[in-house]
Amino acid sequence: MTNPTPGGSASTPGAFRIVGLMCLAEALGMTGFAAYPAFLTLLRDTWGISNSEAGFIGGAYFAGYMTAVPFLSALTDRIDARRIYIGSCLIAALSNLGFAFMAQGVVSAALLQALAGAGLGGTYMPGLKALTDRVAGPRQSRYISFYTATFGVGTSLSLLLAGWLGRVVPWHSAFGMLAAGPAVAAILVFCGLRPLGPIAPSAGRPGLLRSFAVLREQAVLGYVLRYAVHCFELFGLRSWMVAFILFAYGSTRAGHPVLGATEAAALINFLGIPVSILGNETAMHLGRARYIPWVMMASGLLSWAAGFSSTWPWWGMLVVLAFYFIAVMSDSAALTAGLVETTPLHVRGAAMAVYSFAGFGAGFLAPLVFGTVLDVSGGKADSFAWGLAFGSLGIGCLVVSGGGALLSWSHRKIK
Repeated sequence: MTNPTPGGSASTPGAFRIVGLMCLAEALGMTGFAAYPAFLTLLRDTWGISNSEAGFIGGAYFAGYMTAVPFLSALTDRIDARRIYIGSCLIAALSNLGFAFMAQGVVSAALLQALAGAGLGGTYMPGLKALTDRVAGPRQSRYISFYTATFGVGTSLSLLLAGWLGRVVPWHSAFGMLAAGPAVAAILVFCGLRPLGPIAPSAGRPGLLRSFAVLREQAVLGYVLRYAVHCFELFGLRSWMVAFILFAYGSTRAGHPVLGATEAAALINFLGIPVSILGNETAMHLGRARYIPWVMMASGLLSWAAGFSSTWPWWGMLVVLAFYFIAVMSDSAALTAGLVETTPLHVRGAAMAVYSFAGFGAGFLAPLVFGTVLDVSGGKADSFAWGLAFGSLGIGCLVVSGGGALLSWSHRKIK
Protein backbone atom coordinates (compact mmCIF):
# COMPACT_ATOMS: atom_id res chain seq x y z
CA MET A 1 0.00 0.00 0.00
CA THR A 2 1.40 3.41 -0.92
CA ASN A 3 1.60 6.37 1.37
CA PRO A 4 -0.96 9.13 0.85
CA THR A 5 -0.02 12.19 -1.14
CA PRO A 6 -0.70 15.79 -0.12
CA GLY A 7 -4.15 17.04 -0.87
CA GLY A 8 -6.08 13.82 -0.44
CA SER A 9 -9.07 13.12 -2.63
CA ALA A 10 -12.70 14.07 -2.92
CA SER A 11 -13.67 11.14 -0.70
CA THR A 12 -10.80 10.65 1.74
CA PRO A 13 -10.78 7.15 3.30
CA GLY A 14 -10.59 7.23 7.10
CA ALA A 15 -11.29 10.97 7.30
CA PHE A 16 -13.10 10.76 10.63
CA ARG A 17 -10.27 8.75 12.16
CA ILE A 18 -7.70 11.32 11.01
CA VAL A 19 -9.76 14.26 12.25
CA GLY A 20 -10.44 12.54 15.57
CA LEU A 21 -6.78 11.69 16.04
CA MET A 22 -5.60 15.23 15.33
CA CYS A 23 -8.25 16.76 17.58
CA LEU A 24 -7.31 14.43 20.45
CA ALA A 25 -3.62 15.16 19.95
CA GLU A 26 -4.30 18.90 19.88
CA ALA A 27 -6.19 18.80 23.19
CA LEU A 28 -3.50 16.69 24.89
CA GLY A 29 -0.70 18.82 23.47
CA MET A 30 -2.23 21.89 25.13
CA THR A 31 -2.37 20.67 28.74
CA GLY A 32 0.25 23.25 29.69
CA PHE A 33 -1.30 26.07 27.62
CA ALA A 34 -3.35 27.70 30.38
CA ALA A 35 -1.13 26.72 33.30
CA TYR A 36 0.42 30.17 33.65
CA PRO A 37 -2.92 32.05 33.39
CA ALA A 38 -4.33 29.68 36.02
CA PHE A 39 -1.46 30.49 38.41
CA LEU A 40 -0.98 34.13 37.33
CA THR A 41 -2.33 35.69 40.52
CA LEU A 42 -0.33 33.32 42.75
CA LEU A 43 2.92 33.79 40.83
CA ARG A 44 2.47 37.57 40.59
CA ASP A 45 2.12 37.83 44.35
CA THR A 46 4.78 35.18 45.12
CA TRP A 47 7.40 36.87 42.93
CA GLY A 48 6.29 40.41 43.85
CA ILE A 49 5.90 41.58 40.25
CA SER A 50 3.58 44.16 38.65
CA ASN A 51 0.56 43.47 36.47
CA SER A 52 2.57 44.67 33.46
CA GLU A 53 5.34 42.18 34.24
CA ALA A 54 2.79 39.42 34.80
CA GLY A 55 1.23 40.29 31.44
CA PHE A 56 4.66 40.28 29.81
CA ILE A 57 5.27 36.70 30.99
CA GLY A 58 1.90 35.66 29.61
CA GLY A 59 2.60 37.45 26.35
CA ALA A 60 6.01 35.79 26.04
CA TYR A 61 4.19 32.54 25.27
CA PHE A 62 2.73 34.09 22.15
CA ALA A 63 6.02 35.79 21.28
CA GLY A 64 7.60 32.34 21.15
CA TYR A 65 4.77 31.15 18.95
CA MET A 66 5.08 34.21 16.71
CA THR A 67 8.82 33.67 16.31
CA ALA A 68 8.58 29.98 15.46
CA VAL A 69 5.45 29.72 13.35
CA PRO A 70 6.55 31.53 10.15
CA PHE A 71 9.40 29.08 9.71
CA LEU A 72 7.70 25.92 10.94
CA SER A 73 4.38 26.42 9.15
CA ALA A 74 6.03 27.51 5.89
CA LEU A 75 8.27 24.46 6.14
CA THR A 76 5.17 22.27 5.85
CA ASP A 77 4.98 23.22 2.15
CA ARG A 78 8.25 21.29 1.71
CA ILE A 79 8.22 18.47 4.28
CA ASP A 80 5.49 16.45 5.97
CA ALA A 81 3.84 18.47 8.75
CA ARG A 82 3.69 15.27 10.83
CA ARG A 83 7.44 15.44 11.47
CA ILE A 84 7.28 19.07 12.63
CA TYR A 85 4.29 18.30 14.84
CA ILE A 86 5.98 15.46 16.71
CA GLY A 87 9.19 17.40 17.39
CA SER A 88 7.25 20.45 18.56
CA CYS A 89 5.19 18.39 21.01
CA LEU A 90 8.44 17.30 22.63
CA ILE A 91 9.59 20.94 22.85
CA ALA A 92 6.31 21.83 24.59
CA ALA A 93 6.76 19.00 27.09
CA LEU A 94 10.35 20.02 27.89
CA SER A 95 9.38 23.69 28.35
CA ASN A 96 6.73 22.78 30.93
CA LEU A 97 9.25 20.67 32.80
CA GLY A 98 11.71 23.56 32.63
CA PHE A 99 9.14 25.97 34.07
CA ALA A 100 8.57 23.58 36.96
CA PHE A 101 12.25 23.46 37.91
CA MET A 102 13.77 26.76 36.71
CA ALA A 103 11.15 29.56 36.67
CA GLN A 104 12.05 32.02 39.45
CA GLY A 105 10.96 35.42 38.18
CA VAL A 106 10.16 37.54 35.15
CA VAL A 107 13.15 36.70 32.94
CA SER A 108 13.31 32.93 33.50
CA ALA A 109 9.52 32.54 33.39
CA ALA A 110 9.22 34.58 30.19
CA LEU A 111 11.96 32.61 28.42
CA LEU A 112 10.37 29.28 29.33
CA GLN A 113 6.92 30.51 28.33
CA ALA A 114 8.38 31.61 24.99
CA LEU A 115 9.81 28.10 24.49
CA ALA A 116 6.39 26.61 25.27
CA GLY A 117 4.83 28.97 22.73
CA ALA A 118 7.32 27.83 20.12
CA GLY A 119 6.14 24.29 20.81
CA LEU A 120 2.56 25.33 20.11
CA GLY A 121 3.78 27.14 16.99
CA GLY A 122 4.94 23.79 15.64
CA THR A 123 1.71 21.96 16.48
CA TYR A 124 -1.38 24.14 15.98
CA MET A 125 -1.09 25.31 12.35
CA PRO A 126 1.22 22.44 11.26
CA GLY A 127 -1.38 20.12 12.79
CA LEU A 128 -4.05 21.76 10.66
CA LYS A 129 -1.78 21.41 7.63
CA ALA A 130 -1.25 17.72 8.44
CA LEU A 131 -5.03 17.33 8.56
CA THR A 132 -5.84 19.25 5.35
CA ASP A 133 -3.05 17.45 3.48
CA ARG A 134 -4.79 14.16 4.25
CA VAL A 135 -8.49 15.10 4.24
CA ALA A 136 -10.04 16.90 1.26
CA GLY A 137 -13.45 17.27 -0.34
CA PRO A 138 -16.61 19.27 0.41
CA ARG A 139 -16.49 18.47 4.15
CA GLN A 140 -13.01 19.90 4.65
CA SER A 141 -14.32 23.24 5.96
CA ARG A 142 -16.35 21.39 8.59
CA TYR A 143 -13.34 19.31 9.62
CA ILE A 144 -11.29 22.50 9.95
CA SER A 145 -13.92 23.95 12.29
CA PHE A 146 -13.75 20.77 14.42
CA TYR A 147 -9.98 21.10 14.66
CA THR A 148 -9.96 24.83 15.47
CA ALA A 149 -12.76 24.38 18.00
CA THR A 150 -10.65 21.75 19.76
CA PHE A 151 -8.34 24.60 20.78
CA GLY A 152 -11.10 25.41 23.26
CA VAL A 153 -11.12 21.82 24.50
CA GLY A 154 -7.38 22.03 25.10
CA THR A 155 -7.74 25.36 26.90
CA SER A 156 -10.55 24.09 29.13
CA LEU A 157 -8.71 20.87 29.86
CA SER A 158 -5.58 22.81 30.78
CA LEU A 159 -7.53 25.12 33.11
CA LEU A 160 -9.30 22.22 34.80
CA LEU A 161 -6.12 20.22 35.31
CA ALA A 162 -4.16 23.24 36.53
CA GLY A 163 -6.94 24.21 38.95
CA TRP A 164 -7.24 20.70 40.32
CA LEU A 165 -3.49 20.16 40.61
CA GLY A 166 -3.09 23.58 42.22
CA ARG A 167 -5.27 22.43 45.11
CA VAL A 168 -3.30 19.26 45.80
CA VAL A 169 0.34 19.98 44.84
CA PRO A 170 2.63 23.07 44.68
CA TRP A 171 2.51 25.08 41.46
CA HIS A 172 5.87 23.82 40.19
CA SER A 173 4.76 20.21 40.59
CA ALA A 174 1.60 21.04 38.64
CA PHE A 175 3.65 22.41 35.73
CA GLY A 176 5.77 19.27 35.71
CA MET A 177 2.74 16.96 35.61
CA LEU A 178 1.12 18.95 32.80
CA ALA A 179 4.16 18.19 30.63
CA ALA A 180 2.80 14.66 30.15
CA GLY A 181 0.09 15.82 27.72
CA PRO A 182 2.34 16.97 24.85
CA ALA A 183 4.49 13.85 25.24
CA VAL A 184 1.43 11.62 24.82
CA ALA A 185 0.29 13.72 21.82
CA ALA A 186 3.64 13.11 20.12
CA ILE A 187 3.26 9.37 20.61
CA LEU A 188 -0.30 9.41 19.25
CA VAL A 189 0.65 11.22 16.05
CA PHE A 190 3.78 9.13 15.55
CA CYS A 191 1.81 5.88 15.85
CA GLY A 192 -1.54 6.91 14.38
CA LEU A 193 -0.80 9.23 11.45
CA ARG A 194 0.82 7.72 8.38
CA PRO A 195 3.67 9.68 6.74
CA LEU A 196 2.98 11.39 3.44
CA GLY A 197 4.71 10.51 0.22
CA PRO A 198 7.18 12.94 -1.36
CA ILE A 199 6.02 16.58 -1.41
CA ALA A 200 6.73 18.49 -4.61
CA PRO A 201 8.76 21.63 -3.82
CA SER A 202 6.86 24.86 -4.34
CA ALA A 203 8.20 27.54 -6.62
CA GLY A 204 9.73 30.70 -5.29
CA ARG A 205 12.04 31.61 -2.49
CA PRO A 206 11.61 29.43 0.59
CA GLY A 207 11.33 30.74 4.11
CA LEU A 208 9.94 33.81 5.80
CA LEU A 209 10.11 36.23 2.84
CA ARG A 210 8.15 33.90 0.57
CA SER A 211 5.59 33.41 3.32
CA PHE A 212 4.83 37.13 3.56
CA ALA A 213 4.49 37.36 -0.22
CA VAL A 214 1.04 35.76 0.11
CA LEU A 215 -0.19 39.08 1.55
CA ARG A 216 -0.30 40.37 -2.01
CA GLU A 217 -3.56 38.45 -2.24
CA GLN A 218 -6.23 40.86 -0.98
CA ALA A 219 -8.44 38.09 0.42
CA VAL A 220 -5.54 36.58 2.39
CA LEU A 221 -4.60 40.02 3.74
CA GLY A 222 -8.18 40.58 4.90
CA TYR A 223 -8.28 37.32 6.82
CA VAL A 224 -4.86 38.00 8.36
CA LEU A 225 -5.91 41.45 9.65
CA ARG A 226 -9.16 40.16 11.09
CA TYR A 227 -7.40 37.23 12.73
CA ALA A 228 -4.89 39.60 14.34
CA VAL A 229 -7.56 41.67 16.11
CA HIS A 230 -9.50 38.49 16.93
CA CYS A 231 -6.43 36.98 18.63
CA PHE A 232 -5.62 40.21 20.47
CA GLU A 233 -9.05 40.00 22.07
CA LEU A 234 -9.11 36.22 22.56
CA PHE A 235 -5.67 35.71 24.09
CA GLY A 236 -5.86 38.83 26.22
CA LEU A 237 -9.14 37.52 27.60
CA ARG A 238 -7.81 34.01 28.19
CA SER A 239 -4.64 35.29 29.85
CA TRP A 240 -6.46 37.41 32.43
CA MET A 241 -9.80 35.60 32.81
CA VAL A 242 -8.93 33.60 35.95
CA ALA A 243 -7.35 36.65 37.60
CA PHE A 244 -10.44 38.74 36.78
CA ILE A 245 -12.82 36.14 38.17
CA LEU A 246 -10.78 35.94 41.39
CA PHE A 247 -10.93 39.74 41.69
CA ALA A 248 -14.67 39.81 41.00
CA TYR A 249 -15.32 37.05 43.55
CA GLY A 250 -13.57 39.17 46.14
CA SER A 251 -15.58 42.27 45.19
CA THR A 252 -19.10 40.84 45.23
CA ARG A 253 -21.26 40.60 48.34
CA ALA A 254 -24.02 38.62 46.69
CA GLY A 255 -23.55 35.11 48.05
CA HIS A 256 -20.74 32.59 47.81
CA PRO A 257 -19.74 31.45 44.28
CA VAL A 258 -20.43 27.78 43.61
CA LEU A 259 -17.65 27.53 41.00
CA GLY A 260 -13.95 28.04 41.59
CA ALA A 261 -12.20 30.56 39.35
CA THR A 262 -10.42 27.97 37.19
CA GLU A 263 -13.58 25.83 36.93
CA ALA A 264 -15.63 28.87 35.87
CA ALA A 265 -12.99 29.87 33.30
CA ALA A 266 -12.83 26.30 31.98
CA LEU A 267 -16.62 26.15 31.61
CA ILE A 268 -16.69 29.48 29.78
CA ASN A 269 -13.88 28.35 27.47
CA PHE A 270 -15.72 25.11 26.80
CA LEU A 271 -18.68 27.10 25.45
CA GLY A 272 -16.41 28.24 22.65
CA ILE A 273 -16.29 24.76 21.14
CA PRO A 274 -19.86 24.45 19.80
CA VAL A 275 -20.00 28.20 19.19
CA SER A 276 -16.94 28.10 16.94
CA ILE A 277 -18.35 25.19 14.91
CA LEU A 278 -21.81 26.72 14.61
CA GLY A 279 -20.25 30.07 13.75
CA ASN A 280 -18.50 28.54 10.76
CA GLU A 281 -21.73 26.85 9.64
CA THR A 282 -23.56 30.18 9.91
CA ALA A 283 -20.79 31.97 8.02
CA MET A 284 -21.02 29.39 5.22
CA HIS A 285 -24.79 30.00 5.01
CA LEU A 286 -24.81 33.81 5.27
CA GLY A 287 -21.45 34.51 3.66
CA ARG A 288 -18.26 35.28 5.57
CA ALA A 289 -18.08 38.89 4.35
CA ARG A 290 -21.48 39.60 5.91
CA TYR A 291 -21.16 37.48 9.06
CA ILE A 292 -17.67 38.21 10.40
CA PRO A 293 -17.82 42.04 10.76
CA TRP A 294 -21.05 42.00 12.77
CA VAL A 295 -19.78 39.27 15.10
CA MET A 296 -16.58 41.22 15.71
CA MET A 297 -18.55 44.36 16.47
CA ALA A 298 -20.63 42.48 19.05
CA SER A 299 -17.53 41.11 20.78
CA GLY A 300 -15.90 44.55 20.83
CA LEU A 301 -18.93 46.06 22.56
CA LEU A 302 -19.25 43.20 25.03
CA SER A 303 -15.61 43.64 26.12
CA TRP A 304 -16.66 46.82 27.93
CA ALA A 305 -19.72 45.21 29.52
CA ALA A 306 -17.65 42.27 30.79
CA GLY A 307 -14.91 44.50 32.19
CA PHE A 308 -17.31 46.59 34.26
CA SER A 309 -19.20 43.57 35.64
CA SER A 310 -16.79 42.84 38.51
CA THR A 311 -19.06 44.47 41.12
CA TRP A 312 -22.16 42.59 39.96
CA PRO A 313 -23.42 39.45 41.71
CA TRP A 314 -20.98 36.64 40.91
CA TRP A 315 -23.46 34.78 38.72
CA GLY A 316 -24.27 37.92 36.70
CA MET A 317 -20.58 38.57 36.15
CA LEU A 318 -20.06 35.02 34.89
CA VAL A 319 -23.06 35.26 32.55
CA VAL A 320 -21.85 38.46 30.85
CA LEU A 321 -18.30 37.08 30.71
CA ALA A 322 -19.67 33.94 29.04
CA PHE A 323 -21.62 35.98 26.48
CA TYR A 324 -18.48 37.99 25.76
CA PHE A 325 -16.44 34.83 25.19
CA ILE A 326 -19.19 33.37 22.98
CA ALA A 327 -19.06 36.49 20.81
CA VAL A 328 -15.26 36.32 20.60
CA MET A 329 -15.33 32.67 19.53
CA SER A 330 -18.17 33.00 17.03
CA ASP A 331 -15.87 33.91 14.15
CA SER A 332 -12.80 31.86 15.12
CA ALA A 333 -13.32 28.82 12.89
CA ALA A 334 -14.97 30.97 10.21
CA LEU A 335 -11.79 33.01 9.83
CA THR A 336 -9.47 30.00 9.61
CA ALA A 337 -11.72 28.02 7.26
CA GLY A 338 -12.06 31.12 5.08
CA LEU A 339 -8.29 31.48 4.83
CA VAL A 340 -7.82 27.82 3.88
CA GLU A 341 -10.56 27.98 1.23
CA THR A 342 -9.13 31.20 -0.23
CA THR A 343 -5.47 30.11 -0.43
CA PRO A 344 -4.08 27.86 -3.22
CA LEU A 345 -2.80 24.52 -1.96
CA HIS A 346 0.84 25.08 -2.95
CA VAL A 347 1.18 28.18 -0.71
CA ARG A 348 -1.27 27.17 2.01
CA GLY A 349 1.48 26.46 4.54
CA ALA A 350 2.99 29.90 3.90
CA ALA A 351 -0.41 31.57 4.29
CA MET A 352 -1.02 29.71 7.55
CA ALA A 353 2.41 30.83 8.74
CA VAL A 354 1.68 34.53 8.16
CA TYR A 355 -1.85 34.14 9.52
CA SER A 356 -0.56 32.60 12.75
CA PHE A 357 2.34 35.07 12.95
CA ALA A 358 -0.07 38.02 12.87
CA GLY A 359 -2.59 36.43 15.21
CA PHE A 360 -0.20 35.25 17.87
CA GLY A 361 1.90 38.40 17.51
CA ALA A 362 -1.22 40.25 18.58
CA GLY A 363 -1.60 37.60 21.27
CA PHE A 364 1.84 38.57 22.60
CA LEU A 365 0.83 42.23 22.90
CA ALA A 366 -2.61 41.64 24.41
CA PRO A 367 -1.69 40.38 27.93
CA LEU A 368 0.99 43.08 28.20
CA VAL A 369 -1.38 45.86 27.09
CA PHE A 370 -4.05 44.56 29.47
CA GLY A 371 -1.63 44.51 32.42
CA THR A 372 -0.26 47.95 31.58
CA VAL A 373 -3.73 49.50 31.35
CA LEU A 374 -4.59 47.83 34.68
CA ASP A 375 -1.47 49.29 36.32
CA VAL A 376 -1.73 52.85 34.99
CA SER A 377 -5.48 53.24 35.55
CA GLY A 378 -5.74 52.17 39.18
CA GLY A 379 -4.19 48.77 39.82
CA LYS A 380 -5.36 45.25 40.56
CA ALA A 381 -7.80 46.33 43.32
CA ASP A 382 -9.68 48.93 41.22
CA SER A 383 -12.85 47.80 39.43
CA PHE A 384 -12.72 50.78 37.06
CA ALA A 385 -9.18 49.80 36.02
CA TRP A 386 -10.35 46.27 35.23
CA GLY A 387 -13.13 47.74 33.08
CA LEU A 388 -10.69 49.84 31.06
CA ALA A 389 -8.29 46.89 30.69
CA PHE A 390 -11.08 44.72 29.27
CA GLY A 391 -12.24 47.53 27.00
CA SER A 392 -8.74 47.78 25.53
CA LEU A 393 -9.16 44.23 24.20
CA GLY A 394 -12.17 45.11 22.06
CA ILE A 395 -10.98 48.33 20.43
CA GLY A 396 -9.34 46.60 17.45
CA CYS A 397 -12.44 44.54 16.71
CA LEU A 398 -14.62 47.65 16.80
CA VAL A 399 -12.36 49.49 14.34
CA VAL A 400 -11.93 46.60 11.88
CA SER A 401 -15.52 45.39 12.09
CA GLY A 402 -16.91 48.90 11.70
CA GLY A 403 -15.06 49.28 8.41
CA GLY A 404 -16.07 45.80 7.26
CA ALA A 405 -19.73 46.26 8.16
CA LEU A 406 -19.81 49.65 6.41
CA LEU A 407 -18.24 48.14 3.28
CA SER A 408 -20.73 45.24 3.26
CA TRP A 409 -23.66 47.65 3.69
CA SER A 410 -22.42 49.93 0.89
CA HIS A 411 -22.05 46.97 -1.50
CA ARG A 412 -25.65 45.93 -0.82
CA LYS A 413 -26.87 49.50 -1.40
CA ILE A 414 -25.02 49.66 -4.73
CA LYS A 415 -26.57 46.37 -5.82
